[in-house]
Amino acid sequence: MFGSNTICIVGDAKSPQNDAVTHQYGRFSICFVVDKDSGNIITCSSTFAISLTNDFITTIFNNKSLTTDSEIIRTEVENRYFGASQKAIIVAFKDAQKKYNSIKKGIHVQMTE
Repeated sequence: MFGSNTICIVGDAKSPQNDAVTHQYGRFSICFVVDKDSGNIITCSSTFAISLTNDFITTIFNNKSLTTDSEIIRTEVENRYFGASQKAIIVAFKDAQKKYNSIKKGIHVQMTE
């Protein structure tokens, strides 16, 4: 399904106490499948309780870059997604960016529980 040059990076964030994600998973995560060389996002999936929300957020990230589209993604999330996890989406994206940059530099990425 995914080529050998893709990697899977999970960005994590705390979600608001009033969000269904917190009650179901305890935190918010977005799993990004990324082209290892370019940083282009092939697809993603998140821990939203409602599948339609996950599908919507996927359209914001797909075909964007972890390295060059930070501002575009932040603006799209702020202007298009009006749910309790808005800030968590941006924080999870930034966490994935940090992990990607570490991987590109050959630095071991510390996994958290």
